[in-house]
Amino acid sequence: MATTLQNSSAEEKKTRSREEIPHEDRWNVEALYLSFEAWEADLKKWGREERREGHWQEITAFKGKLNEGADLLRNLFQTCFEFERALSKLYTYAHLRHDEDVANDQCKKAYTRISSLLFDFRQETSWVEPEILALPEAKLKEYLTAPALAEFRVYLEKIVRLKPYTLSAEKEELMALAGNALETPSRAFGSFNNADLKFAQIEDAQGRKLELTHAKFLLYLRGRDRKLRKEAFETLHHSFAAYENTLCDLINGEMQKHLFNARARGYKSCLDAALFSHQIDTSVYHSLIATVRKNLSVLHRYMGVRKKLLGYDELHLYDLHVPLVPEITFTMNYNEAVREIARSVLPLGGEYQTVLEKGLGQDRWVDKYENLRKRSGAYSSGCFDSMPYILMNYQGAFHDLMTLAHEAGHSMHSFLSGRNQPYHYSHYPIFVAEVASTFNEELLITDLLAKTKDKMQRAYLINQKIEDIRGTLFRQTMFAEFELRLHTWVEQNVPLTPALLKSEYRKLNSDYFGAHLVIDDAIDIEWARIPHFYYNFYVYQYATGISAAHALCEKVLKEGAPAKERYLKFLSSGSSRYPLELLELAGVDMRRSDAVEATIRHFDTLVTELEQALR
Repeated sequence: MATTLQNSSAEEKKTRSREEIPHEDRWNVEALYLSFEAWEADLKKWGREERREGHWQEITAFKGKLNEGADLLRNLFQTCFEFERALSKLYTYAHLRHDEDVANDQCKKAYTRISSLLFDFRQETSWVEPEILALPEAKLKEYLTAPALAEFRVYLEKIVRLKPYTLSAEKEELMALAGNALETPSRAFGSFNNADLKFAQIEDAQGRKLELTHAKFLLYLRGRDRKLRKEAFETLHHSFAAYENTLCDLINGEMQKHLFNARARGYKSCLDAALFSHQIDTSVYHSLIATVRKNLSVLHRYMGVRKKLLGYDELHLYDLHVPLVPEITFTMNYNEAVREIARSVLPLGGEYQTVLEKGLGQDRWVDKYENLRKRSGAYSSGCFDSMPYILMNYQGAFHDLMTLAHEAGHSMHSFLSGRNQPYHYSHYPIFVAEVASTFNEELLITDLLAKTKDKMQRAYLINQKIEDIRGTLFRQTMFAEFELRLHTWVEQNVPLTPALLKSEYRKLNSDYFGAHLVIDDAIDIEWARIPHFYYNFYVYQYATGISAAHALCEKVLKEGAPAKERYLKFLSSGSSRYPLELLELAGVDMRRSDAVEATIRHFDTLVTELEQALR
């Protein structure tokens, strides 16, 4: 394992301003626009901000005419996608620049303007689907088989499938008009979490005062200093607890938005509304929770093993991230991380490897390091006309290496879908979004394990893989269960209060982690800091994603070329098929619980191997 052992003082350094970050360590946003002046020119061309009524008259010109033939409908689709594609490019630049420094006034204004224009675009095109669905059945069947619409057939099928839940043109326009206002809870949480919230300094075992930020929080939790871990854990959560009423109201606002959309369209539940358009039955969601709950004894056993190996009388929540192998100190600089990741993806072929390594390096897909007021966390973003972009807050820890591999998986999925699909099929479905990212993590950990000869290094890596499954399968399923409860409460008119949310969240932690772990009071408020609860039933896909990725990675490594080609075809298919069909194309059926159960068994096997190695 190629690690660089350093006398790291990263914890003690003050976070740099944006201007102090070297140009080569920032993402290549100038490939989109050289400046805000160039962005403004394109915004004027495509955004039509000066028009108060009818920004995009080229589209409204088709209104009332969709029964006039397949050629006309094709022309409408092409016109809509031309404008949507241009607006998507404008949005991508603005949101990337905004996330560099969420308090920068120019970036904030640009982001707000293009976000508003996108809502206007949805409003002005909201008549399209209702008018299509109002066509006679015979005309719809004609269009679904028309040669002129062949390239849009799946897209049109998905519209027709939504017919029971599509409103009249007037009501759809009203729904689109309400969209901007309904985004307020998630926008407010983002501003609070990334810009306004400040944490007090914390103290390590040597009495040194240290800065606490979102990025450094996980770095501290993975450190050996137990006093520092506890201080970081309690300080961060107590900071959120100080605003528990505000944060409860924000999350309630988000749930009410989902409820409004579900009931306005006639869905049975918020869960139905979130999953139906992707042709995913709610049984997939419920089956995931049931399968994980049935196997929680496996996680409980690991908590017992962790407590024993750490030698603690009490195991606390702030002890869950510290590696169990004290002999290994892992620090890796960014360039070393890129080389590690590039080597690990060789089973996917030389072309895949070359594109990825070049993107993470010289093409500057990645905004690498933390700076003041930069958005926390990590993500992969971009649009049809851009390279993939990765936001990172790289610190050099093992977690950062795995996060970079994860986001690189997303980016390669976007790259291959964009290169092989037309614009309207280039965005892969949300349900499969976490498969490619987790697949790359699986390749990386497998490669690291294969080349290490040292017993303790191997134990360290096994421990990391265990933690990956714990965090991605078990933890995200717990989040999914809590998110389902949030929606169920608002559906049943149960008032959301801080007391209810804290009590129920605590019970979930107790159920999932078992008797070996002390459930610290600070965890009661953790729900208030999870941004994914504003994403409308997103988190369960981390759990299904890691299960599918584990199964597919195993196939690629065992079967070789045939499985690799199936997987690359999956990555290149975008949204040209429904999500479950895409995964079947790759070689896994997520309608069954097999993949989830196999991942849990793998987790249990790894725990046994770790226990034996460290006995």
